[in-house]
Amino acid sequence: MIHSPFCDSVSTKLISSSVGCNYADNSIFSSFSRLRLSRSKSRQKNSTKVREGKQITTRVQARHAGERVVEEKAIEMVEPSLQFKVSPGQAYPLGVSEIENGINFAIFSQHATSVTLCLSLPERRAHDFPDDDEMVEVILDPRVNRTGDIWHIHVEDLPRSNVLYGYHIDGPPAWHQGHRFDRSLLLIDPYAKFLEGRRIFGDVSNKMSKFFGTYDFSGLQFDWGNNYKIPNIPEFRILKISLTASHKDLVIYEMNVRAFTADESSGLDPNIRGSYLGLIDKIPHLLELGINAIELLPVFEYDEMELQRRPNPRDHMLNTWGYSTINFFAPMSRYASSAGGPLKASREFKEMVKALHGSGIEVILDVVYNHTNEADDANPYTTSFRGIDNKVYYMMDPNNQQLLNFSGCGNTLNCNHPVVMELILDSLRHWVLEYHVDGFRFDLASVLCRGTDGSPLSAPPLVRAIAKDDILSRCKIIAEPWDCGGLYLVGKFPNWDRWAEWNGKYRDDIRRYIKGDAGMKGSFASRVSGSADMYKVNKRKPSHSVNFVIAHDGFTLYDLVSYNQKKNDANGEGGNDGSNDNLSWNCGHEGETTDPQIKALRSRQMKNFHLALIVSQGTPMMFMGDEYGHTRYGNNNSYGHDDALNNFQWKQLESENDHFRFFSEVIKFRLAHHIFRQENFVGENEVTWHEKNWDNYESKFLAFTLHDSNGGDIYLAFNAHDYFVKVAIPSPPPKRQWFRVVDTNLMSPDDFVHDGVPGIGDSYNVAPYSSILLKAKV
Repeated sequence: MIHSPFCDSVSTKLISSSVGCNYADNSIFSSFSRLRLSRSKSRQKNSTKVREGKQITTRVQARHAGERVVEEKAIEMVEPSLQFKVSPGQAYPLGVSEIENGINFAIFSQHATSVTLCLSLPERRAHDFPDDDEMVEVILDPRVNRTGDIWHIHVEDLPRSNVLYGYHIDGPPAWHQGHRFDRSLLLIDPYAKFLEGRRIFGDVSNKMSKFFGTYDFSGLQFDWGNNYKIPNIPEFRILKISLTASHKDLVIYEMNVRAFTADESSGLDPNIRGSYLGLIDKIPHLLELGINAIELLPVFEYDEMELQRRPNPRDHMLNTWGYSTINFFAPMSRYASSAGGPLKASREFKEMVKALHGSGIEVILDVVYNHTNEADDANPYTTSFRGIDNKVYYMMDPNNQQLLNFSGCGNTLNCNHPVVMELILDSLRHWVLEYHVDGFRFDLASVLCRGTDGSPLSAPPLVRAIAKDDILSRCKIIAEPWDCGGLYLVGKFPNWDRWAEWNGKYRDDIRRYIKGDAGMKGSFASRVSGSADMYKVNKRKPSHSVNFVIAHDGFTLYDLVSYNQKKNDANGEGGNDGSNDNLSWNCGHEGETTDPQIKALRSRQMKNFHLALIVSQGTPMMFMGDEYGHTRYGNNNSYGHDDALNNFQWKQLESENDHFRFFSEVIKFRLAHHIFRQENFVGENEVTWHEKNWDNYESKFLAFTLHDSNGGDIYLAFNAHDYFVKVAIPSPPPKRQWFRVVDTNLMSPDDFVHDGVPGIGDSYNVAPYSSILLKAKV
């Protein structure tokens, strides 16, 4: 319990920060608190029972209610007293900062009527995490600790690290006005740079763990190294001019930090499986595959146990994907090695980025600014924003003040509110400045294009601000241009010539053509040539189309050619979750089979998809595990499975070496030939379409030649018929002949021959469901 000489009556466990209470030294901007702790479990509001001990009289001058002297009784001490010196502090920067021999705390809340800072000191904690009774509470006086809508206080002599903190915030009890205040809850500072909580991923014994903000001003700066450089981009510095980051040379590998090495087959020490350090250990695999950028599924702090906090049909699962953000600044602490906690996670994240950059691999983060973990009004999981100022942080229905849900997760972040917009911008800048990341993919980015009432905006302020920001100018910025409210902006996302897009139309058209749907030849040609029908606007480039066939949600590549229907019963929702429209084809049998012909056809189809992706103009993205044919056995929404369903299977990679070899060689072939990475959209002189029957609905064969100014032309043909097509091969450039590099119908190693196989005549018999690539060489 705390006795404070700043209160008019004995109030346990609380310290008033009112600057109006001064010592006889007349220090107007400071107050000296003598805190006394006991670990009583009693918390009766305004009437907590305490055992009186030795009488202590403290003389205090108080400015409120007139100048007067107050005499109070102190309570018996169980522990030595604590001494703090507090002053009003400053409104900026938000969060925690070190100033004037102390720590400044600042938090926004426009509608709060009271704010209490809660502190846990390392020497006062009996366990790793404090009980409520072990927290020191400091009440902020709105007359002196509030500037505008920012509440702030400066506490001197606090330790420079290992202090846990949070807030109790109260306000109008008016749900009908959009407020959701609950003073009983300990709330996380939105600007906390680290979060302390459960340290072991999926620790069921600690599934109800709270999360606390923490800080560290004692550690040494991370050593990025004298020769450290960001791959393919000038060495990092803040510029007043925009450095537009190019996408055209990227090959992106979407992946999950934990799932990449969590499986025992990774061969890693158990203490680093599923960690940032574990990823470092597998960089050689990424280099062998040939990719030069990774897109990490969310690495902001999230609660993987959120599905188990109450009984529900999904309470057997863990959130392994991470699309349920608790805080936008803190790295996921349970990705640290050896359960090392938040500071270790931060350092190891930097070590990971440094190692990837040293290997020429860029780091793009999948970021979730469309919603948070706090769910809906029916089953809220209030940890921060909802309890701080729900009406500001979330979009509300103006008719009934209920949460709007354009995310499919119960709430929608109010992205274009000025306060929320600045929070998002500060978060992005933090990840660039502190962690040196190279770009961001924005989940359900159409939410960023909605106003505070949820209506679509033609020029959303946040999207523009991200595009124009100096610090973010070197970054790749990629939109997932749709949301769960039907705002589909593929090809139309507000872009200011900066934003790239996940091209969902590319995914759909490529899937339909390769599996043999009729009437798709023209669309297939448009997609592989850069989707000029969608992106040839203003100064946009082919690279603004992020092309993909497979992503984390939906079927894996193997399942795309093995299942016609999703198999999601393991998710606990009766198979009702996940998309029903997968544009897949099982090649003649649903699921696993031993039939050699079906297995051979599936192998061809996977190679066809990969070849089409990698030779397309634009920025290709593949998904982790497709390089060996990972299966989720038809589950197309596997977010809740912390097992082999999601985890990379390293032994299978070894057994599927031929499959991996083809995928790797095709990627490296792309990077060695600029013809697939055009800066501008291909013109009439740069491509010849060997096609006269564009309107033939039944035609499923397409051939074309990409022309190279140095004579190194590339001929490609894709046959989606179920029969052989004998095609006439055009003449090669002068003094050249055609060499066969790829024929997906052939077995390894003949399916890809790096130097090519000569002797190609004036025709070629292209097998059913196969594709070929020829190169003109001397």
